[in-house]
Amino acid sequence: MARLPDWHARLAALLAAAETRPFDAHRWNCGRFALASVEACTGAKARIRMHPSLEATADSAGFPRIPSAFARPGDVVLAGEPRRLGVVVDGGRAAFVGPRGLIRAPLTACTIAWRIA
Repeated sequence: MARLPDWHARLAALLAAAETRPFDAHRWNCGRFALASVEACTGAKARIRMHPSLEATADSAGFPRIPSAFARPGDVVLAGEPRRLGVVVDGGRAAFVGPRGLIRAPLTACTIAWRIA
């Protein structure tokens, strides 16, 4: 999967739409947010297999792991505490689904990243 030419705008639109969307265990959680981010950047739905850990589930999409320090906007990241998937929004921050909408955290709080094309 390659990124679309307008992926920046598509990712920004997703972030704007999700800004105040609260966490819902079944309909809007960290995994669904990460998948929506991948689709916004590439235009394709990532195929995943559910595994016991978030890392293994994210690995099943087939994107390469990279150190979180090298993640760039649009890449998927895994935060350490609490463990949850998110997306890099700029050079030093990632967004995650929170109880009342998106929350931002520094990339230094992330343990793993996946390069999205």
